[in-house]
Formats: sequence, structure tokens, C-alpha cells
Amino acid sequence: MAWSFDDTTRGNIADLCAAFTRSPSAETTSGLKRAAVAIALTEAEAGGGTSFLLTRRAANLRSHAAQWALPGGRCDPGETQTRAALRELHEELGVNLSEGDVLGLLDDYPTRSGYLITPVVVWVSASADIVLNLAEVASVHRVALEDIERNDVFSFTTIPESTRRVIRFRHAGQHIHAPTAALIYQFAEVLAGRETRVAELEQPVFAWR
Repeated sequence: MAWSFDDTTRGNIADLCAAFTRSPSAETTSGLKRAAVAIALTEAEAGGGTSFLLTRRAANLRSHAAQWALPGGRCDPGETQTRAALRELHEELGVNLSEGDVLGLLDDYPTRSGYLITPVVVWVSASADIVLNLAEVASVHRVALEDIERNDVFSFTTIPESTRRVIRFRHAGQHIHAPTAALIYQFAEVLAGRETRVAELEQPVFAWR
């Protein structure tokens, strides 16, 4: 499907997010720390189409260094997931949005490293300046929505350490794993009008810490 970067696409994606029924969170019993990421939709590199922003984390970070990630991080005390995603998007990429730019929320994803991540879908104006915080982000990339609708972009494998399927997202000749791959996969399913759950999709062992 063609996703032109315009108000029609914004409205269509907002409607798809509104039609998506979030799975109830087990946060009251999980003991996981709250976190949020932004699925930030903006104009594609060549113009015309819609893409989302994917970052490569800085190599000197204490955890998950140099890994692919959506902009985001841990929620501050008393902070909602939506506000956390917007704050982290501003801190990492200099993009300043309001809650009026939020299109919807997807399912919470529990990570092996002790977090419960809420994906927040937001709309970023084509005129928004992106300024990297190099202490946290090494690079930012625009991934066209059409690229996550291809049949071959997501794959599943297994590992000896778990009975759960490991999801992989192929981008720029590399495999990106969960949690990022799981969140992108669910968003792709939402774009297709499907309610596909991802909480049981596994992460590779290197992401467990």
C-alpha cells in the first residue's frame, strides 16, 4: 500500500490505531520498570511517502550500546507512557511534539532486561528539525512504511535457551531483533488492520541484560 505523507495518511493511521484493542497489561504483578518508545512517523527521505524514525544507539552507552532502537527510554516517576515517549523523542532527536500529535498506543512489551515498553505512535511534521543527541544516538534512519509491509522483511527463528519464537526484522542488510523488531512487527500488523499480539515473541540472549 502507498502511504503518502499527508493528512489523509495521518487520519487513516489514527483510525487504525483507534480500532486496535490494546492487550491488558500485567504491570501490577510483573515488577517490570515502565518504559516507552516513539514510533515517529515523518516524511520519507526522498519525499512523498511516510516513514518512521529508527535510531542506532551510541556505542558508549552502558546498556544495549550500538543496537538499533526506536527513540525512547524509562518513564520518570509519575510520568505517563505518552509523556515519556514525547520527552525521549525530544531528548534524543530534538523533535518537540505535543499530545495532540499522538495517534495511538500499541501493546506493552515485556523485556528480558526488566522493562515493560509501551509503543506510542506519533506524527512528526515534515518541517521538524532532527538534531541528534550524540551522547545517546549515533545515527537516525527513515524506514518507509512500505518496507515493513513486505512478506520477507520479518522472520522467526529459535534459540536453545527458550521455547518461544525469536523475531527478526531485516533492515539495511542486518537483522534487528526484539524488542524493537517485535514493536515494528505489531505496528505493521496494525497497518494491515490485524490485531496480532507480540508479547510472547522472544529476544536473543544478548538482549537479556
